[in-house]
Amino acid sequence: MSKKVVTLGEIMLRLSTPGYERFVQAESFDAIYGGGEANVAVSLANYGFDAYYVTKLPSHEIGQAALNSLRRYGVNTNYIVRGGERVGIYYSETGASSRPSKVIYDRSNSAIAEADPSEFNFEEIFKNAKWFHTSGITPAISKNGAEITREAMKAAKAAGAKVSIDLNYRAKLWTPEEAQKVMKDLMQYVDVCIGNEEDASLSLGFTPNGMYK
Repeated sequence: MSKKVVTLGEIMLRLSTPGYERFVQAESFDAIYGGGEANVAVSLANYGFDAYYVTKLPSHEIGQAALNSLRRYGVNTNYIVRGGERVGIYYSETGASSRPSKVIYDRSNSAIAEADPSEFNFEEIFKNAKWFHTSGITPAISKNGAEITREAMKAAKAAGAKVSIDLNYRAKLWTPEEAQKVMKDLMQYVDVCIGNEEDASLSLGFTPNGMYK
């Protein structure tokens, strides 16, 4: 029997300009569903783990399409809550030469951002789970997202699972002050923390040893 691993986050609809076109040039967009924690779940399923993804998705066709995208890669979606009005969207254009890539978010009031922790049966979700993974993006999307992350971590620890988090600081979602208020509290539940020097500084307020200035 493979090990049960749970990830939690927001799966989003990514709309990308074809090739190296700018947003203002594009007449069509390529659509794909993704997100940091969803990508981890897909990778784990590919390596043979019993990967579960936890989120909330609307009951309409776009929500179902996002759910189906996970199932195609072998991710277990039994714990995904249905409801809410929208799937978060982000627009992406690929950089060229000295021009950097650009992302524009349209994710306010998404289903998971407005979800309540009581909608998730975390005791059942983490039954027999060996590992729980999430990222700093989930608590950044809303106060509800932060509370859901905290309750999930507490439940994972109570169930005896290891907890990991990718700091993954996003300046478009919150300020360093907001991030540190939430993330420092979450660290009490974390066994493995992933991030670079900048993430540690912005999310946790400290400079790792060896970081040059």
